[in-house]
Amino acid sequence: MLLGAHMSISGGVDKAILRGHEVACETIQIFTRSPRQWRARVLEDEEIARFRRVQEETGIDPVIAHDCYLINLASPEDELWQKSLIVFLEELGHCRDLGIPYLVLHPGSHVGAGEDAGLERVAAALDQARGEIDGSGVKVLLENTAGQGTNLGSTFKELSALLNAVTDDSWLGVCFDTCHAFAAGHELRTREGYEATWREFDELVGLERLMVIHLNDAKGDLGSGLDRHEHIGRGRMGLEAFRMLLNDQRFRHLPMVLETPKGPDLAEDRENLRVLRSLVSARAAERDAKN
Repeated sequence: MLLGAHMSISGGVDKAILRGHEVACETIQIFTRSPRQWRARVLEDEEIARFRRVQEETGIDPVIAHDCYLINLASPEDELWQKSLIVFLEELGHCRDLGIPYLVLHPGSHVGAGEDAGLERVAAALDQARGEIDGSGVKVLLENTAGQGTNLGSTFKELSALLNAVTDDSWLGVCFDTCHAFAAGHELRTREGYEATWREFDELVGLERLMVIHLNDAKGDLGSGLDRHEHIGRGRMGLEAFRMLLNDQRFRHLPMVLETPKGPDLAEDRENLRVLRSLVSARAAERDAKN
């Protein structure tokens, strides 16, 4: 299986891979720049070369990038929309230069302008960005959200509408966040709820669009709209939801990454990964070994 966690790029993007290797990740997620600053970040050739060399040496693959928190491509304000697009394009360029195949994107917030208006703004930004990054092999993955405020993407219907709104959707996919889905009202703890969730996802979005999964337990209750991540098995979701997901043959090939709280020694990542691996059935592990 491809299990991992989000890793800090403090000291350079290559350091994130080393941190992931230290806690036995098969895959990791990173920011390619500060997630809370507008200031541009230039990746020097030497840092790019170190990143590629360390990735090859450790075998961690794929590395996934997550977009800056400040980006809001759904904004009705032209100035913020333009700033967001500039940073988004920068991050796409970082992914291209580093050989990162996926950039996870929050659809954004319409800030009261309405769902349809917000989706149009995001689609326009994606259409403009498509030409800038053509041929790079980078895919943008729309992440489902928890349903807070005016944020878009908390329903599979909205994700589907956005995929249908762009001129070319061939470079787009989806990143599924377990905490967000649960907070948005999808019951993942029971077999019936779990199957119903993925049936709806397949009908509206398509399972072939799913390329990355975020493994996060939830501090909030089902349908709470609370985007607060908790350690695996210690939140409102519990272990059964993750057991079903990790043993679902449809998703065994997908990279799955933690976005749970952690300290500087990464002990929490080690424990969460241990718990996740303990949930994999012996039969599933045997199939993996044969493949």
